[in-house]
Amino acid sequence: MSEVWLEIWSTVRSEFADIPDAGEATRIVLRLGMAVFLGGLLGYERERSGKAAGLRTHMLVALGAAIFVLVPLQGGMQVGDLSRVLQGVIAGIGFLGAGAIIKLGAEREIHGLTTSAGIWMTAAIGVAAGMGREATAVVSTLMALFVLAVLRRVEARIASKERNRVISPGPK
Repeated sequence: MSEVWLEIWSTVRSEFADIPDAGEATRIVLRLGMAVFLGGLLGYERERSGKAAGLRTHMLVALGAAIFVLVPLQGGMQVGDLSRVLQGVIAGIGFLGAGAIIKLGAEREIHGLTTSAGIWMTAAIGVAAGMGREATAVVSTLMALFVLAVLRRVEARIASKERNRVISPGPK
C-alpha cells in the first residue's frame, strides 16, 4: 500500500516541477504580478469612470495574456514561434472587446469603443509583462493612462464648446 502512495506522491511532485528553482519562481511571480498590477491600474481608471469593464476585468485580461505567452516560453518555445500564440490572443481579445461595443440603432450612437480599445491595450500590456518586457509594459500603461484620463478632459472641453456653439445663435 505504501508503494502506491509513494508513486502518487512522486507523480504529484513531478507534475508541479515546472518551476525548477527560486530564480524561475521569482521570474514567474514578477511577470504575472506586474501584469495584474498594470492591468489593475487601467481597470481602476475605467472603474472610476463608471464603465462596465473595470478593475477585475482588466486585471484578468492582463493576467490571461501574460500566462498565454509565459507558459510557452517556459516550455522552451522560441520567441519567433510565439507569433501563433500571439495571433490567437489578439483574435480572442478582439472578440471580447467586440462584446463591449453597443450600437444604439435609433440614435446611431456607438458606445464602448474606448472600453474595447482599453481591453485590447490591457492584453498587449499583459503580453509585454509575460514576455519579460516589464519596462515596456510600464511605459505603455502610463501612456494609456494619459490617453484615458488626461485626454478625456480635452474631449469634454471640446464637446462643451460644440454644445455651446450649437445652443447659442451667435452675433446678429
